[in-house]
Amino acid sequence: MMSYTLARLPEFGVQKMFAMSADLKLDGLDMVTLYDQKPADIRKMSEDYGVPLVAYTFFARGLAYPDAQNRQQGIDDCKRGIEIAVELGVPTVMLPPSPPKDCQDREAIRRNYIEGIKKVMPFAKQAGINFTVENFPGQYSPFVTSADFLAAQAEIPDLRLTFDNGNAASGGEEVGESFTRVAKFVEHAHFKDWYISAEQQEGYRAMLDGKWYRAALIGEGDIDQRSTVRAMQAAGYDKYINIEYEGNDYSGEEAMRKAVEYLRSLFAEL
Repeated sequence: MMSYTLARLPEFGVQKMFAMSADLKLDGLDMVTLYDQKPADIRKMSEDYGVPLVAYTFFARGLAYPDAQNRQQGIDDCKRGIEIAVELGVPTVMLPPSPPKDCQDREAIRRNYIEGIKKVMPFAKQAGINFTVENFPGQYSPFVTSADFLAAQAEIPDLRLTFDNGNAASGGEEVGESFTRVAKFVEHAHFKDWYISAEQQEGYRAMLDGKWYRAALIGEGDIDQRSTVRAMQAAGYDKYINIEYEGNDYSGEEAMRKAVEYLRSLFAEL
């Protein structure tokens, strides 16, 4: 389970999230920030409910900028995120590489992230933490396509990827092919779905591929979930997958239960 799926909705509570994960017999939980909790308290909940913590997601927006002050702030945020991961006992962290709001040059922003992550990677390696970025959606996101990630990985050999199949589609790639290109570097994965339109519509956002996207529940949108699963099976991927839902058609609990049922059925079918 990805805590983000529940955290943005009114009924969210950290303890309830662990209880639901246990009830659904999920294999683990990805904490997206700490929600004002102490790492030790979250780790205790994990132990009490028998739900392992498998990843920690944090933000370091300063890395998007070229100046020394912002970059150092981003580096410090990354180091603190890695320290929290160690306290939580998780093996993997994820940095969502979001662009600044006024960005119109995604190549320049990618360069900024690369230079910042280079400074962080020795700290992550010393801590024994897998450091990943996500292929993040948006017209000007620095990491959307497999080629975007591979360009960074060529400069930072220890960099790993949290693969998001819905976001891969937003870069114009067939999702299974995108996964296959980066499979050996994938440390974690998000399943997501979108409704896709060739024309602008209310509630849809523009993406890199020139189309328009609105959040859907996994299995109800236009993303080829079967292709993703087949590519993972062909590559021998045996790590965690995360359930992500950004829409408002369902409550967080209903969305999670529906998505879990759909994915279990899909994996059993294939």
